[in-house]
Amino acid sequence: MPNIRPLSAELAKKAADELFEKPERLDEDLAALRTWLAKCPHIKARTDDQFLMMFLRGSKHSLERAKEKIDMYYSIRTAMPELMRNRDPEEAKIKELIQLGSALPLPSTVSPDSPRIILMRPGVYDPNRYTIQEVFQYNTMMADVMMKEDDSLIVAGQMGIVDLANTTMAHFLQVSPSIMKKMTMWSQEGSPLRQKGFHYVNAPSGFELVYNMFKNFLNEKNRSRLHVHGSNLDSLYEHIPKSMLPAEYGGEAGPIQDLVDAWAKKLLSYKQYFKEDDQYGTDEKKRPGRPKNAETLFGLEGSFRKLEVD
Repeated sequence: MPNIRPLSAELAKKAADELFEKPERLDEDLAALRTWLAKCPHIKARTDDQFLMMFLRGSKHSLERAKEKIDMYYSIRTAMPELMRNRDPEEAKIKELIQLGSALPLPSTVSPDSPRIILMRPGVYDPNRYTIQEVFQYNTMMADVMMKEDDSLIVAGQMGIVDLANTTMAHFLQVSPSIMKKMTMWSQEGSPLRQKGFHYVNAPSGFELVYNMFKNFLNEKNRSRLHVHGSNLDSLYEHIPKSMLPAEYGGEAGPIQDLVDAWAKKLLSYKQYFKEDDQYGTDEKKRPGRPKNAETLFGLEGSFRKLEVD
């Protein structure tokens, strides 16, 4: 038997129905992935059962697709060292962003087999103090911890609520086309997670600039899952029940500060994990065929140079 967490009955049914999971095949498939990784000269990867399972589930148990996802997961991370290396929950700016609660997973899901909901609040941080790279780095740390621990996230996917209250043009101008390209590739091609949509609330003027740029980088399926609600939270509640949200939004998930404190403690416990993570990645000099580096993945030296926002 593989060394993985047992799923709840509801998630196990969802994994079987939607991801074509067959428990009797797991040992064989995990062994096949480990054998393949051992023969890949360019990939150094984590190989524990729980880690590899998220790629099998993210690929609906297609071995070939899982291999592609593992390769892209590490290729994209290696090509963005400024965002993915030296991640430390005790680094001053990261620690402040954690305490601000700029992004938080909500504790409950709508039903036992529903996606995990992430609340993002960019308006709580000062764009003159924090770079978009620091904010994104914190988001990657949050995502990595959740991918390691959260079966609802892995099996049912994730849904984002982006509360744009108190955001300014300074926030939007931080998001250049090149950083947007990296962010969307990391969350789309470089992740085993199933994206179940983003809901934007309290959008100010100027938001259209970033929103339209973001849409251009998404595939058609993810583009169709974007929803802009303005300041009308009632239309948000049609998709996500009010009870799921923190008390500040009229919900029953408790005060935001309690969620922040619990999340800060959890992230701190992963300090060594993030340090260890720096040893994993790809060595493009050893890859058979065309390398997957920043230029080939993001095209940063070509088409995006002329699009940079001043």
